[in-house]
Amino acid sequence: MTPDPLEDVWKALAHPVRRSILDAIRDEPKATGELTALFPEVSRFSVMQHIKVLEKGQLLSRRKQGRHCIHYINPVPIQQIYHRWVRHYESNWAESLVSLKNQLENPSELPSNTEQRNKK
Repeated sequence: MTPDPLEDVWKALAHPVRRSILDAIRDEPKATGELTALFPEVSRFSVMQHIKVLEKGQLLSRRKQGRHCIHYINPVPIQQIYHRWVRHYESNWAESLVSLKNQLENPSELPSNTEQRNKK
């Protein structure tokens, strides 16, 4: 079996603190100190370890600005997951949900139980 090229992305997304870090920098980049301040229940060392896992999964990139590291989100791996796993199933689900919605909103169009029995 060939290794999944998105393995590191899945591992990075598996932990709630890492997902929260991504949420925190989604709208604007943040320095390491700003990220550690957002998680007072987690040590600075742990936050930095989570950042390393996110970087290994290529979900984060960083740039040095003087003494600070500024972290940016990289949405490409998440888009790859979407294309690999979600896109193939969404049309089937969407069609099923539309069909269910139509059946629930228009019960008069459903075949009655006797009609269903007669078909068998």
